[in-house]
Amino acid sequence: MSSPTIDKKNNQFGKLPLSTSGPLETTLTGNALLRTPYFNKGSAFTREERTTFRLHGLLPPNVQTLEEQVQRAYEQYSSRPNDLAKNTFMTSMKEQNEVLYYKLILDHLKEMFSVIYTPTEGDAIENYSRLFRRPEGCFLNIEDIDLIPDNMDQWGEPNDIDLIVVSDGEQILGTGDQGVGGILISIAKLVIYTLCAGIHPSRTLPVVLDAGTNNERLLNDDLYLGLRQKRVRGKKYDDFIETFVNACRDRYPKAYLHFEDFGLENARRILDKYTSEIACFNDDVQGTGCVTLAAVYAAFHVNGVKWDEARFVMFGSGTAGTGIADQLQRAIEHETGKPSKDAALQIWCVDKPGLLLQSRKNDLTSAQVPYARNDDEWQDKDHHDLLSVIKEVKPHVLIGTSTVPNSFTEEVVQEMAKHVDRPVIFPLSNPTRLHEAKPQDLYDWTEGKALVSTGSPFPPVKYQNKEFDISECNNSVTFPGIGLGAILSRTRLMSPALIVAAVKALASTAPVVKETGAGLLPDVTEVREISVKIAKNVIKAARDEGLAQEKNIPEGDEELEEWIREQMWDAEYRPLKLIDESQASAHAKGEAGIGSHRRTGSIRRPR
Repeated sequence: MSSPTIDKKNNQFGKLPLSTSGPLETTLTGNALLRTPYFNKGSAFTREERTTFRLHGLLPPNVQTLEEQVQRAYEQYSSRPNDLAKNTFMTSMKEQNEVLYYKLILDHLKEMFSVIYTPTEGDAIENYSRLFRRPEGCFLNIEDIDLIPDNMDQWGEPNDIDLIVVSDGEQILGTGDQGVGGILISIAKLVIYTLCAGIHPSRTLPVVLDAGTNNERLLNDDLYLGLRQKRVRGKKYDDFIETFVNACRDRYPKAYLHFEDFGLENARRILDKYTSEIACFNDDVQGTGCVTLAAVYAAFHVNGVKWDEARFVMFGSGTAGTGIADQLQRAIEHETGKPSKDAALQIWCVDKPGLLLQSRKNDLTSAQVPYARNDDEWQDKDHHDLLSVIKEVKPHVLIGTSTVPNSFTEEVVQEMAKHVDRPVIFPLSNPTRLHEAKPQDLYDWTEGKALVSTGSPFPPVKYQNKEFDISECNNSVTFPGIGLGAILSRTRLMSPALIVAAVKALASTAPVVKETGAGLLPDVTEVREISVKIAKNVIKAARDEGLAQEKNIPEGDEELEEWIREQMWDAEYRPLKLIDESQASAHAKGEAGIGSHRRTGSIRRPR
C-alpha cells in the first residue's frame, strides 16, 4: 500500500519558499534518513521510496498508512499509566517521526492538549534532569557568553529558521524557577505553533538561556543538568540577553523571536527594550492580554457595556496581570480616543499588599507604575483586600491572575453583581488548583448572569436545567496566529497595531459574536482556521504600517487566505526527492532546525 501524494493546495502559490505542496528534497538515505524526524516515515515509506533511499532491510516489509500508524501509536499512548508517562512517550515519538507525532495529537487534540502542554508539561519541566534522555534545542549559558554566536550558527543558514522561542526558565507555568529545564517550555511552545498555526517544525529553534537558578532543590540535586549556581543579575545578565538577541539578528535576520517565562523583573523590560528593534513577542506579557481582551470584547457584545464607562479590577499584578492591563488600556484608547494616562484610570490593580498606590512607587515594578492610584482617592477608604476594592470601584470586569485559589469568594462575587447586570468574571490563574473561583459557583452566586472565561479547561456548568460551555482564555488560540502572520509578512517589528488587528480577528470568531453559542472565545479545536484569520489581519496591518518585508503579498482577503494556507505545514507525508549534495540546502542535508539528525560543524558565522 502506498502513501498518497499531496496535491498542491493552490497552484498559484505552489512555488513559494514555504509552500507545502510537492516533494521534499533530501540527500539522506538509509539509517541517516530514518534518524531524521522531519523526513522519517517509518513503516509508511512506499516501496518505491524504499528502493530509492536504500531502506530495504531496515524496515519490516509491510507498507502502512499514516492512519494505521496513528492507531498503533494511540494504543501505545493509552497504555501509559499516567499523564507524565504519556508526556514522556510523546517526547520520544517526536524525536523519531514528526509527522506521526503531530498527526496523533491533532486526531486527539482535546484529550492530549493538557498532556503535551500545561499542566503536564510543568511536571515534565520540574523533572527535566531526571527524565533527560537526549538533548533537544540550543543550550546557552551565562558563563560562556563568547560562544553564543558560534552556538547559534549550528542550526542552519540565515534563511533556515523562521521562529525562535527562548526562555531563561525563571517563571515556568506556575512552578517557578526551573533553570535549564526551561528548554522544555520553549519546545512545547513551538509544538503549539505547529499544531495551531502550521509553522514548519523543521524551521524552528527552541533556546534556553541558563543564567543559574535560585531553586534550592535543583542546586542540591546531583543530577541537575544546568549551571549549579545562583541566578546572575545585573549587567552580566543584560549582556547575556543582548549577545543572544544580536546573535539571532545576525545569523537569522528574518526570524521572529518569542520570549517565554522570564521572571517578573525581566520579562517586561526585555520586551520593552527590544520591541522597537526586532520582531518579538512575549506571550506572558502580550499573549494572555490578547486572548483576555478578545473575551472582553465578546462579553461587551453581550452586556452592552461601553468602553468609555467600563471599570476593570485586576486581581494579581504580576507579568500576566499587568500584560492584560496594558491590552485593556490600549483598547480603551482605541475605542474612546482617550489619552493613555486617562485610559489607565479605568483600571484598578490589586496585588498582595492590596491596591497599587503611588505612595508605594519604589516597591512597584515598571509595569505596575502606570496603574498606581493617587493616594488621595483612597483616604479613609479600606484598600487592603479585594472585597473593599470591589465595594468602592463597582467594576464591570473582574480578572484574576493571582494564583490565590478561591479568592473570588461568594461575598466578593455577589457584591460585584449588586452593581452591574451581567458581571464579567475571569478566574485565569492556572493550573486548575490555583483558580480564583469555580465556574459553577460563579453561575450559582450570580443567578446565571455572570459572563465567565477561565485560564484552564473546565466542563460545562448547569444552571436552571440549562448547560453552558465555559470558554478558556487559552493563549494557544492567539499567539500561533500572530506568529504565523509575523513570519509570512516578515514584519520588521511587532507594533501595537498588529496586536490590535490580531485581537479583533480573534474576537470576531467567538460563538457569542457569531451567534452559534454562548462562549466568549472559540474552542481550541478550531484554532488552525482561527490562526488563518489572525494571520491575515496581522499581515494586512504589517503592510499598512510599512513593516512587511515580504514582497508580492496578495491584496484581496480570499486570495490572501489561500496564500497563507499554502504555507502552513500539515501533518501529512509528502513524497521525497533524492538530490545531489552539491545542490542541497541545510534542510535537505539534515543539518537545519531541531529535527535534524546531525551537526556537521561546517556552518560558521560570517565575519
